[in-house]
Amino acid sequence: MIGKRVTAFTLLAVMLIAVTGAPASAQAADAKQPSVENPHMHIWGTDNIGQCWTHFDANETTSAVDGYGEKEFAQNQQVDVNFNCAMSESFKEDMYLNPNGTIRIDVGVYVQSGDCSDTAECQELRISLMKGSTVVAVNEFATNSFEDEQVIWEIPVADNMTRWNKSFEEPQLQFEYSKPNPGGLECIVFDCTGVFRLYYSNNQDGMNTEILFPVINASDPIAVGGDNPPPSAVDNGLLPGFGLLAGVGSMAIGAVAASRLHREG
Repeated sequence: MIGKRVTAFTLLAVMLIAVTGAPASAQAADAKQPSVENPHMHIWGTDNIGQCWTHFDANETTSAVDGYGEKEFAQNQQVDVNFNCAMSESFKEDMYLNPNGTIRIDVGVYVQSGDCSDTAECQELRISLMKGSTVVAVNEFATNSFEDEQVIWEIPVADNMTRWNKSFEEPQLQFEYSKPNPGGLECIVFDCTGVFRLYYSNNQDGMNTEILFPVINASDPIAVGGDNPPPSAVDNGLLPGFGLLAGVGSMAIGAVAASRLHREG
């Protein structure tokens, strides 16, 4: 009798561990990956903007300690930048966005440059949102020299933005800017070095730099998958973990039946 009780309790414990453990493992999240609970992508980089990267973790130990990257240009040199900030690692799963949602890009910049003229090339601050190597949205923003600028850009989710495939469609931002160096009589007294500064997500200057994606679960009924619809958690009509419970239960029944046959034999 004692042996039967031990066997029953052992089987019950195995079933409970299997059922409760599986969902916990499935819900374990990587802070650098997007999720419904973690939809903000943060921008990081080196102090000279030589490297710029992004991920969804609000903590980063290798980014510039001053909270921004800055590139300087000597007097009479064009203030000219063109760089990308890409994901530091590939998505582990496809990212799905609410087709009725909005992507919000907040970026802080500071520029020291001159005014445009007929003889100088000019490019206002241009920011491009890219899906892998494809530009899906682009906009230009006027900036004031010698002032911090808070850029806010809201992008309605379009048909080509609802699903971002892992490994080759991770989001990235491209920054372009080109204007003459500061000039004039004031340069006799003041430093007229050209400057382009991008504030990172850890800056202490009150500038907001992050991208909010309206992330939804792949199993959400409004998730759009195109030719490859996302997997649904309810396709098989079973609750999460119930299939595993059924499998373990079958094993338990088999073990009990085998024990009975052994005793009867």
